[in-house]
Amino acid sequence: MFTTTAFVKLAREKAMQAMIDRGLDIPLDKALDELTAVVQEFGSNDDRHYNRLLLRMPKTITRKVNQSLLVTAGVIAYHETKWKHLRIEEDAVQLLRDMANAGIRLGVISAGLLHKQMEKILRLRMDDFIDPNLIFITDQVGVAKSNPKLYRIAARVAGVKPQQAMHVGDHPLSDVQSAKKAGMIAVWHRGAGKYAHLLSEHKPDHEIRALVELRPILRDSYGLL
Repeated sequence: MFTTTAFVKLAREKAMQAMIDRGLDIPLDKALDELTAVVQEFGSNDDRHYNRLLLRMPKTITRKVNQSLLVTAGVIAYHETKWKHLRIEEDAVQLLRDMANAGIRLGVISAGLLHKQMEKILRLRMDDFIDPNLIFITDQVGVAKSNPKLYRIAARVAGVKPQQAMHVGDHPLSDVQSAKKAGMIAVWHRGAGKYAHLLSEHKPDHEIRALVELRPILRDSYGLL
């Protein structure tokens, strides 16, 4: 539900600037171009982006600096910026609170590394609302979000039929298409992120542009809240 593209871009800029401020002798735009290439080659879940970046730098650029210091400075700047901008709007928090108070069981289906996804849940304080038994991280479950089996597993653990469960996500394929193939009600959280241009074989049951738009859907279409 969270389009991270914009603040991840800013976080990477801050990380590169922190490394440059501590002696990495390269223009910011060139550093960012090389970092982008590293991320594309090794994937966004790789935890050695900055180490790999320095390995690709000419020796003349890095020979007078402590590379471990640079990497650590980059990591700190990245995370400080990322968590500063990753927030749930208060009206969306109230919606989640109302849903939980109404007895609606809330869970998470997310792709990525276990520790990273758990950190997001904790930093967003989503653990205040979600059922701890309904957290399904692909790295932990061993099933990708592209596989409808993941959604069927979530429904089974929740003790409901897939058609009794609703999934909200921003990816037209791994969220909407996979959930629909599993038999779930699918809500597309449409935004301006990097997935917005993709097309699903299956039309979502509902489309929103902000989480709070779920409130009238739950009320008018399902008699909840």
